[in-house]
Amino acid sequence: MVALRAIGLSLLDALLPPACLTCEEAVGEQGALCAACFARLSFISTPHCDRCGVPFPHEGLGQRVPEGLRCEGCIARPPAFDAARAALRYDEGAKALILPFKHRDRTELARPLARHMARAGAGLLREAEMLVPVPLHRWRLFARRHNQAGLLAAELARLSGCRFEPMLLRRRRATRPLGELGARDREAALAGAFALAPGAERRIAGRRILLVDDVMTSGATAEACARCLLAGGAAWVGVLAAARVPDPRLEAA
Repeated sequence: MVALRAIGLSLLDALLPPACLTCEEAVGEQGALCAACFARLSFISTPHCDRCGVPFPHEGLGQRVPEGLRCEGCIARPPAFDAARAALRYDEGAKALILPFKHRDRTELARPLARHMARAGAGLLREAEMLVPVPLHRWRLFARRHNQAGLLAAELARLSGCRFEPMLLRRRRATRPLGELGARDREAALAGAFALAPGAERRIAGRRILLVDDVMTSGATAEACARCLLAGGAAWVGVLAAARVPDPRLEAA
């Protein structure tokens, strides 16, 4: 089987020479980025908040690293989820991968994004018993034709061996874009937006669940989903995203 797969990949490379996932520059293998595009990616590493995963400014940039491992937001109001991690800062380099994946049917980008997520969230994947994607409302799913969080969760399941459960959580109503809303308005907009599918309680009772999404902004969506899962009996909820929007309050510190 390994030999047949190698032959198949060689034929594919001959018919469709490998090109960078974002700029079409020639690369050495299918599904890779060229050196220039890879260099534009900002991977999240320490220091970051050990609860919500938001990156702290790095001392190497001439900025003060906050004392301790928790951000001020998590100290003041700990989130419902136990821990969150993301692979990339949501900047121009990450957008070059995520926006085509999310809005232009570039579903083949799920696999390379999931590989980065698996590295960033290795500890969470070891803790988890099942992977649950953040759901789309049915009308948005109809318009987009795929749930990007579901594609990422399926790839993570393949990489980790963790069970993929795409139907446990539902979005009961469409919600307005949250980007311009404050924390309280985001919470209000998401109130009651998520629910467990019929019979899901017995499947998640006492289980450790890793919630998967493409981009984590304020954490309001992850918070709403985590509360729903915990209310249904989950023992632990983690969050793993492809990219994380840095907290502007920390970046300006």
